[in-house]
Amino acid sequence: MKKRVLLRIISLFLSVLPTVSLFSQTKPDIDEDALFIRQIHDVALTQSNCYPWLHFLTKKIGARLAGSPQAAAAVEYTRQMLDSLGLDSVWLQPCTVPHWVRGEKEIVRITQSDMGSVELHALALGNSIGTGEAGISAEVVRVMGLDEIEKLGEAKIKGKIIFFDRPFDATKINTFEAYGGAVDQRGNGPSEAAKYGAVGVLVRSMASGINDVPHTGGLIYREGLPQIPACAISTNDAELLGRLMKKSQVKVFIRTNCEMLADQHSYNVIGEIRGSEHPNEIIVVGGHLDSWDVGEGAHDDGAGCVQSMDVLQLFKRLNYKPKHTIRCVLFMNEENGLRGGTAYGDEAKRKGEYHLVAIESDRGGFVPRGFTVDGETAIFADKFPKMQAWSNVLEPYNLTIKKGGGGADISPLKKQNTLLIGYEPDSQRYFEYHHTAADVFEAVNKRELELGTAAMTSLIFLLDKYGLN
Repeated sequence: MKKRVLLRIISLFLSVLPTVSLFSQTKPDIDEDALFIRQIHDVALTQSNCYPWLHFLTKKIGARLAGSPQAAAAVEYTRQMLDSLGLDSVWLQPCTVPHWVRGEKEIVRITQSDMGSVELHALALGNSIGTGEAGISAEVVRVMGLDEIEKLGEAKIKGKIIFFDRPFDATKINTFEAYGGAVDQRGNGPSEAAKYGAVGVLVRSMASGINDVPHTGGLIYREGLPQIPACAISTNDAELLGRLMKKSQVKVFIRTNCEMLADQHSYNVIGEIRGSEHPNEIIVVGGHLDSWDVGEGAHDDGAGCVQSMDVLQLFKRLNYKPKHTIRCVLFMNEENGLRGGTAYGDEAKRKGEYHLVAIESDRGGFVPRGFTVDGETAIFADKFPKMQAWSNVLEPYNLTIKKGGGGADISPLKKQNTLLIGYEPDSQRYFEYHHTAADVFEAVNKRELELGTAAMTSLIFLLDKYGLN
């Protein structure tokens, strides 16, 4: 009887042994991952350099529109900072960029209305032509979208200033979704209006709030159509203009002196730590070094640049030896041309480089919320579920992984079978600063900025350790 009981106990033990063995293989990895990610956050919150880097970039260099002396200074400064980290390689990648200048302060004034003459808060849109010293004056026609232009036709548009007044959809929790629903007016509105004979364009600022701060941003002139001057006005002034136009005819005077100069030579700034096992498989992290010429480009995108630089510094501080090559790229000319991102994608294709993933931080330096992932259908379907399996170790830091956009600068890599990842901070306040004079160093919180560095470093650690194959 005792012998049968003993044999049964031995048999039961042997039956569960594979499960115990499997558990012992996976449990330590989970614990090790959690411990290392905790260390990443500890070092990021106590030894990071991203905040002082951002201070120099914004306060000592300032606004960095592509082609400007400030953009050139930013290239040299960030190259020197990367070079001080003891990386395996640091270099400059040439690109040719547009050189647009704003010129003298814009004048946008209501000259005929029930209120008489009213000065408006305005900024010329990037890449816009100027009006010349004489300016332009015309009656204003208000529309809510591009489709209304075609319906009105040349008879009602020719010789007029078109006012695009579609606001953000305030019901969108993700303010980038609201931005995407309105920004076509700014980018394509001037050419669409010019097609029917308009002489100028006003656009409600791409902003989530109602205030007196105008937002600039790029427009795209369509080839074969006349180029007409375009300005954005503050949301408060857009509300006022709309109310006045409901009462009576309104005329506006616009004078701008902006112009496009000859293209300039510039650079992407690149630094990397070579992989110990898979050096030819690259994990890219980056932001764009240029900014608009108003403000200091702190959230857009100084924050993304210094965070990306700091990812490499954190790995060096932690003495982490990556399996894959981890590369930081600071792209030039995202704002009004995407020349840096295009040059990087072309060079990667020419060299036959393989990018496992590309991560971009270009949504401000706010509290981390997680990551959004994009890619060609087959690549996304294969690799996205593997990333979601890491949610358990990221959840303590309130980080999620979900489907969504990657980033403008890394978008050329999508067709090269690269998984694109966008770093996603909280979006609620971003469009109070985006493309404005309010986007200054003081608007960025040190701890939130450092937490963003830690979040990206944590994800890259998991990508490097486990891969996506």
